[in-house]
Amino acid sequence: MKIALGSDHAGFPLKKVVIEYLQDEGIEFEDFGTFSEDSCDYPDYALKVAEKVADKSYELGILICGTGIGIGIAANKVPGIRAALCGDTFSARASREHNNANILTMGQRVIGPGLAIDIVKTFLSAEFQGDRHQRRIDKITEIEKKYNA
Repeated sequence: MKIALGSDHAGFPLKKVVIEYLQDEGIEFEDFGTFSEDSCDYPDYALKVAEKVADKSYELGILICGTGIGIGIAANKVPGIRAALCGDTFSARASREHNNANILTMGQRVIGPGLAIDIVKTFLSAEFQGDRHQRRIDKITEIEKKYNA
């Protein structure tokens, strides 16, 4: 599994915690920035990660900003991306199993490092269940096609 990782300045401290976890678990990843707490714009990093996940260079992505909201909104503008903001493990599991989410977003200012790691573990280990859920994903794809043509 290859993970694309990114954050803005507000998410940078939590991204370092996630990087440590990924390294400890031997999970392959690439960090697309930012690389400091200097002020920057989250859409820049959302786009880098979302494009890499959309073109299938990476299986999944993780994006972190202050709340996880803005960076997820930006990522979801890329066709084929289903970024899910998760602040608990149930949502992380359901986002993969039911929505086939391919990017996890989290908020540094919302959750602590312990919960963040539990969410990452859950997100990365859950698998899309397909079946009736695929029909719904297909409908989301049709909406994308309608407005991105």
